[in-house]
Amino acid sequence: MSNIINEVKLDFKDVLLRPKRSTLKTRAEVDLYRHIMFRNSRRTYQGIPLIASNMDTVGTFEMAAVFGKHGVFTTIHKYYEVDEWLVFANENPTILDHVAVSCGISEADFQKLGKILAAVPGVSFICLDVANGYTQQFVDIVRKTRNTYPQHTIIAGNVVTGEMVEELILSGADIIKVGIGPGSVCTTRIKTGVGYPQLSAVIECADAAHGLQGHIISDGGCVCPGDVAKAFGAGADYVMLGGMLAGHDESGGELTIKSDGTKCKSFYGMSSLTAMKKHSGGKAEYRAAEGKAVEVPYRGKVNDTLLDILGGLRSACTYTGAHKLKELPRRSTFIRCTQQVNPVYSNIAAKE
Repeated sequence: MSNIINEVKLDFKDVLLRPKRSTLKTRAEVDLYRHIMFRNSRRTYQGIPLIASNMDTVGTFEMAAVFGKHGVFTTIHKYYEVDEWLVFANENPTILDHVAVSCGISEADFQKLGKILAAVPGVSFICLDVANGYTQQFVDIVRKTRNTYPQHTIIAGNVVTGEMVEELILSGADIIKVGIGPGSVCTTRIKTGVGYPQLSAVIECADAAHGLQGHIISDGGCVCPGDVAKAFGAGADYVMLGGMLAGHDESGGELTIKSDGTKCKSFYGMSSLTAMKKHSGGKAEYRAAEGKAVEVPYRGKVNDTLLDILGGLRSACTYTGAHKLKELPRRSTFIRCTQQVNPVYSNIAAKE
């Protein structure tokens, strides 16, 4: 017999943050840095907990070089070779505490992980990344990784429910990646019917993780800086971005010039046919592609976009009276709404 949960679950688009009285005089007073100690590795992290996704069009060494200068984190995609890691580490020795090595669940992935960590010992974060974090195989990989690398901080996901967050933390993970289907180039919800509205997933998973002194990443669903603020307000310790960082010089993806002179860059989901052809030679017959490929407008240097996101986040803290980013969840009250913005000029290109 099928079960139906009648309680309403919400996405970022369904709510706004309620403003509250503030003693902050200027946005510049807001402290976005977090000092976090991890449950299992016992290591600490100090920085701005925004993360570039480990998609190969986003989690690049070029992105990490820019983000690291601002104290922002990057999960590097898993397709770089050891010699490329060595070059990056030699050129950017001061930001190695702001990057993670990504790894899948195959034995080949695990062996490559070991080679990278041996070659670049300054990296202490491992990102174990699968689309479906609910399998026993994945839990076993988390345990194996914790046993092999007891002093590394382990990011694991993706899941969207509290009980699986607890399972992964108790199996050795420090930070759980939360999100199934909210990404702009993810089609999992269309192909499988599986998913969970992202705001509610973050609220529920944060509650489960924090009860065990664990942490979570809100992964996917942010389309503007306001969504980033909502994710932090909902209890996310980190917020991971993909589509918001696509189309820049530092982003992966092919640059094309249209007949009218406009520039675009390719952006695709890591379960798309494009990604599978690029990295695996094609799609296996037993599975469906759960991502799409798009062309996004060329956006220049990512530094301006990053500053815009951080500026919006500081402003959200100012509106809610949060002197520090850590205080934002305690200062956040969400208002359900039917419309967030005035759409009158939504189809007309505008300048800020």
